[in-house]
Amino acid sequence: VQLQASGGGLVQAGGSLRLSCAASGRTFSRYVMGWFRQAPGKEREFVARISWSGSSTWYADSVKGRFTTSRDNGKNTVYLQMNSLKPEDTAVYYCAAQTGLSSGVDYWGQGTLVTVSS
Repeated sequence: VQLQASGGGLVQAGGSLRLSCAASGRTFSRYVMGWFRQAPGKEREFVARISWSGSSTWYADSVKGRFTTSRDNGKNTVYLQMNSLKPEDTAVYYCAAQTGLSSGVDYWGQGTLVTVSS
């Protein structure tokens, strides 16, 4: 599976962005999809995860209530809607595919940079 993330950019605090991650192949629906981010000088951290069908989602406490992840299995795409952005949300955002909820990441996307100005 190859993952291509897009939608990053520069936004003012309080603004919104929607990230997309398009997957190649016909097995997209077999993967739990996740979003992670890595801020400068920090380790990569979990942001959000969505189950195979999209019926269940999980979020880091830091983004809960502001970010929403969704997926369209017909389009092999997962989304991350980010609202009420804060400067501390500035990071490179990565999408990831994993076969199980407790398994490690099988595939990483290349990352897209989100910069939130104050």
